[in-house]
Amino acid sequence: MRDVLVQLGKRIRALREERKISQEELADRADIHRNYISQIEGGKRNVSFYYVVKIARALQVSPSRLIDPIR
Repeated sequence: MRDVLVQLGKRIRALREERKISQEELADRADIHRNYISQIEGGKRNVSFYYVVKIARALQVSPSRLIDPIR
């Protein structure tokens, strides 16, 4: 399971960096605390689908872009 969380975190970080936005800005857009974003990007949090959707919307991508294909 840890590998899946790390992959998800890396994908979120890459998309955030492509858009040249900080963790703080992503957190504001998604209405999530910045520390939570940091933990997600570090693969340290088991993220519910609710937060995947919030982050996807903040990054202007579909939720499937964040989770497919993670193996």
